[in-house]
Amino acid sequence: MSEVQESSYKTEALIAEDINAYLEKHQHKSMLRFITCGSVDDGKSTLIGRLLYDSKMIFEDQLAALESDSKRHGTQGEQIDFALLVDGLAAEREQGITIDVAYRFFATEKRKFIVADTPGHEQYTRNMVTGASTADLAVILIDARKGVLTQTRRHSYLAHLIGIRQIVLAVNKMDLIGYDQAKYEAIVEEYRKFADSIGIKGFTPMPISGFKGDNITTKSENTPWYQGPTLMAYLESVELDVTADQAKPFRLPVQWVNRPNLDFRGFSGQVASGVVRPGDAIRVLPSGKTSTVTRIVTLDGDLEQAVAGQSVTLCFADEIDCSRGDVITLADAPVQVADQFEATIVWMADEALTPGRAYWLKLATQTVSVSVHAPKYQVNVNTMEHMAAKTLELNAIGVANIATDRPIPFEAYERNRTLGGFILIDKMSNATVAAGMIHFALRRSQNVHWQALDISRDVHASLKNQKPAVLWFTGFSGAGKSTIANLVEKKLVRMNRHTFLLDGDNVRHGLNKDLGFTQADRIENIRRVGEVAKLMTDAGLIVLTAFISPFRSEREMVRKMMQPGEFVEIFIDTKLEEAEKRDVKGLYKKARSGELKNFTGIDSPYEPPENPEIHIDTAKLTPEQAADLIIERLIP
Repeated sequence: MSEVQESSYKTEALIAEDINAYLEKHQHKSMLRFITCGSVDDGKSTLIGRLLYDSKMIFEDQLAALESDSKRHGTQGEQIDFALLVDGLAAEREQGITIDVAYRFFATEKRKFIVADTPGHEQYTRNMVTGASTADLAVILIDARKGVLTQTRRHSYLAHLIGIRQIVLAVNKMDLIGYDQAKYEAIVEEYRKFADSIGIKGFTPMPISGFKGDNITTKSENTPWYQGPTLMAYLESVELDVTADQAKPFRLPVQWVNRPNLDFRGFSGQVASGVVRPGDAIRVLPSGKTSTVTRIVTLDGDLEQAVAGQSVTLCFADEIDCSRGDVITLADAPVQVADQFEATIVWMADEALTPGRAYWLKLATQTVSVSVHAPKYQVNVNTMEHMAAKTLELNAIGVANIATDRPIPFEAYERNRTLGGFILIDKMSNATVAAGMIHFALRRSQNVHWQALDISRDVHASLKNQKPAVLWFTGFSGAGKSTIANLVEKKLVRMNRHTFLLDGDNVRHGLNKDLGFTQADRIENIRRVGEVAKLMTDAGLIVLTAFISPFRSEREMVRKMMQPGEFVEIFIDTKLEEAEKRDVKGLYKKARSGELKNFTGIDSPYEPPENPEIHIDTAKLTPEQAADLIIERLIP
């Protein structure tokens, strides 16, 4: 009987004798979160199953079911397929659901564990990043027959990038190479050279067999040349720096404002780092407002201090503005605030990164709009070479500049995971497309400050006796956007309205003459036009824009630039066949012949508005009637 099994039997006896004593003892055990990763079929699920089995953390009914499944899969007796117990992908296939990461909880006499079993397939690299984001330790498995593979390098690089500093190199399936010491040492040496190249300062290698149980919970007689610990012994004894986050400056991202009645106002969230006490002077960012902590409130009563990892509600001495997404710090140790950064990005979506496109960025409790510039470089995980790249494909790792639509409080990821790690979300599908880590703020974001002006946009609008607006005409080339927009402007001018028409072709003769018609250039074209339209509304004008603007996300980006209610999307709905018949500029003919690439409707998509403010069906209305309808809707 192994030490782990013996301690498990003692635990069972304690449970039977005094359940309260067991729960008290269990509550104060330390918790280790670890991830198993590596290439396909390196034995991750089998290893976890063996840990649970040898630790006696599966019960008789589970064991009977496991043995039954093993027989059904062609094995008997001790030849149990432990992977059947925990394999997330097997569960996906059987249940018809998606399991990003298969998590398992177990405990021994010395410690509690949460283990994340992630798939080894390259297309599921995003799952590995998900599991590693909260892990303290990574068990990187290598099939002893295959050695170090590309996915081994990728997972090691990502684990190190995410901040995991405790790494176990588990050379698995030693039984299939006859427990050959020389082959084992060659694998360890190859991995050591790679680890050195990416900055991994140390790792713990061990020869194991998840299937046979060698060096999992007991020392194996098959590897007398190995003098290190068993895997379980190492997991139980590895030191965790639980006080590291407490030693850092105090940071609390505000999750919600708690005000159950008029006599109470508190700001709730989980302390990301540091310590706070009543009486401490605090600062709220990005506003910079200051106050003093009067109470630290929890469901169990007030606290004398709150430390990293605790969820609390802070009350202030002053009624200062503070809301979800803000970060509370000590007054003399604030975080930085910026809107442009350099970051490492791990791309997780099947559709490649589109530079310039607006995505949602979620960092701590903040969600802001962000655009990603073309990558500075992409990392080759085999050689660590920095390669030129115009975009990032699925599972690519690159470094790029990003720009948010407003300044946000942050810290570099290496100093604070919570305030430096982010995800990118597609605005249309709401799917997570990337994970990222902030390196630093770009200097220009700190040196360029907004200049306050005495004459406001309201003053400009009142002088013109009108409400500013952006009339955004969208539709196929040849749909009639410019024709209708021109008629609308003439009618508005006759009504003494102050207007300006931005036409797609005209803008490309000047402001955007440097842009082509690739997807990235089209996005930048619309971004610039949106910024110009915003400045014109600040001047109090009614701005009309006639652009194909084929992508919903970019039209939504411009809408977000404007004041609420000022952006009016007008869909000039003309069937492609009809627009192509008109072809007044001969563009469709060139696109059909292949002379004109990336032409909307032919070899580049158009995404029609889903809920436009005004829908013009040109099959039912003449341009004059359409213009009258738009004026009627705008000025009842």
